[in-house]
Amino acid sequence: MNFVIFIPDEMRAESVGCYGHPLSPTPNIDNLAAQGVRFDQCHVQHTVCTPSRCSLMTGWYPHVRGHRTLWHALRPDEPNLLKYLKQAGYEVRWYGKNDLLAGDSFAGSVTSAVRRGGKTGAHNPYPLDDPRHYSFLYEPGESTREEHGDWRDVQAAIEFVSSRPSGPFAIYLPIVFPHCPYWAPGEWHGAVDPRDLAPPRPPDLPGKPDFHDLIRKSRRLDEVDEDHFRKIQAVYLGMIGFVDEMLGRLLDALDEANLADETAVFVLSDHGDWAGDYGLVEKWPSALDDCLTRIPLVARVPGGAKGHVVGEPVEAFDVMATVLELAEVPAGHTHFARSLVSQLRGAAGDPNRAAFAEGGYSLHEPHCFEGVPERDAGRIAPGHIYYPKHEVQQEHPESVSRSVMVRTMTHKLIYRAQGVCELYDLAADPRELSNVYDRAECAGVRRELESRLLNWYVETCDSTPFDEDSRGLPPGLMV
Repeated sequence: MNFVIFIPDEMRAESVGCYGHPLSPTPNIDNLAAQGVRFDQCHVQHTVCTPSRCSLMTGWYPHVRGHRTLWHALRPDEPNLLKYLKQAGYEVRWYGKNDLLAGDSFAGSVTSAVRRGGKTGAHNPYPLDDPRHYSFLYEPGESTREEHGDWRDVQAAIEFVSSRPSGPFAIYLPIVFPHCPYWAPGEWHGAVDPRDLAPPRPPDLPGKPDFHDLIRKSRRLDEVDEDHFRKIQAVYLGMIGFVDEMLGRLLDALDEANLADETAVFVLSDHGDWAGDYGLVEKWPSALDDCLTRIPLVARVPGGAKGHVVGEPVEAFDVMATVLELAEVPAGHTHFARSLVSQLRGAAGDPNRAAFAEGGYSLHEPHCFEGVPERDAGRIAPGHIYYPKHEVQQEHPESVSRSVMVRTMTHKLIYRAQGVCELYDLAADPRELSNVYDRAECAGVRRELESRLLNWYVETCDSTPFDEDSRGLPPGLMV
């Protein structure tokens, strides 16, 4: 069995058609779900690119080996799914961005890595004194779709598929879209009319963590009206539509090469995006809202179920365990992912399972924060789109405190070492508008979820190696 792992960056589940969005232009993802299995409640283990991808490929939570920043990728001594597949004889082809492997790790994990790059032409139309300057909403790109870097990387993958490789292969396709800035090439930029969208989640809700207010004020989003946030969300949907078109071309190539019946296809993301909800944009390292943790996971495997929907919670890193089982490759390390092979064949999920995620940093690890002067001062200055984010983290480090989440089918608890903790009754409040953490009538649920968090951390706090070391002295030191 061959494998394709298609990973758009920052694509949340609720903005995809088959996940319920009435205006999302995603016919290819929707069709793939009809041909395979859609996991309705798949949650990532971190809401920032690198730590999320490290978890995805190892089955480790970020705390297991400290992968909780953009600058601590998987190193040569650490396991990962691509390395296992390469060692098992797969030709592992990588097309797109990184945010996963340290430079020295590529040789042991990947047969060939390609990033063609491309032309965008997109620019920020708002001057620095305009409150919309830091909103990430850009003008449509001047490039054609064929000049876009993601399109060119997907085209490289299509060329490989079209060559009809004779041996087993695994294609890893981590593209950039729909990561902000919010813009799309050509007709995709205006594919959705903002006036047709439902109102975004409102800002200034009580019981939200302090970084909501800090982000809005530092980016001047508190001076931007709802119409602007609707436009952001509309363009974000157009970006997802462009992603969908690229996926469709790749799926067509598999059909044309007569490889579809022997290739498992997984479509998922590394995390979501606020995209205007709560009056916010992008994401935050300690934010664990559903629009950031809940991602699409759609899979079509040879001989698998068709049109099946798994409503129970799963975790994004389950893909690692699932691919290894399908490839009949054993894992050589302790991990915490669960194989989803039975669900891909039509079984239900585990209704008692909870999904866990974490994020943030501690004050004793200043090197983890964004905006570190030695690393970022010369690169990101006032006016740069990420400057406010770096400024807030450096001036208010408590706003990025370590945070953990446990989410069941009915409730979510977010516990923070510093700042506001959150509890949501998801059955009554699926959009997470009312924090009930301090309500007396919810104390029992809170205690139960706190106990699950404690048990989770005790069970997953480290990963003991499979190999063993001698307890004796080396022969050269013995007297």
